[in-house]
Amino acid sequence: MKRIKLKGKAIASRLTGISCPIAGVSWTPPPDEQDKARRLLVFLEDRRVLYNPYEMEIGPHVVDSVLEIRKRLISDLEEVGKKSLLGECTAALSAACRAFLDKTEFTPGHRIYGPFTTALGEMRALFGVHIARLVCGYDLEVSEEVAAILPPEIDQNHDEKGSS
Repeated sequence: MKRIKLKGKAIASRLTGISCPIAGVSWTPPPDEQDKARRLLVFLEDRRVLYNPYEMEIGPHVVDSVLEIRKRLISDLEEVGKKSLLGECTAALSAACRAFLDKTEFTPGHRIYGPFTTALGEMRALFGVHIARLVCGYDLEVSEEVAAILPPEIDQNHDEKGSS
């Protein structure tokens, strides 16, 4: 007889209930963190504010998008442990949104500039770091657009002086 080894999560995802002639119990197992992280990345991949060229962005639209992202992050944070990788990254992304919103001002109907662009760049950089943590930690894929904000790869051929 061939034996296979299953982990608890693999078994739990197969079960939705137990019943017998007298009574029954059913439940819906919660999705695991890898799936939650994947769904968060899918959501973020559709947020142009994270990767569009700065000259294409309009202040009020950027703020609305950041508010929408933050709302989603807060909602997701309520469903994960704050000490997990996903929880840490989600909290950090939410904080990056809050910092952006605290730093920015814009004139309605005008394109972004100056401190607004700087704050957006800082937010994108923080998102890039934490998205990279999620991608590595949960072995996920990321779209080409979002990959543009990930930290650059370290070139092993350059020494500390920057020469090859």
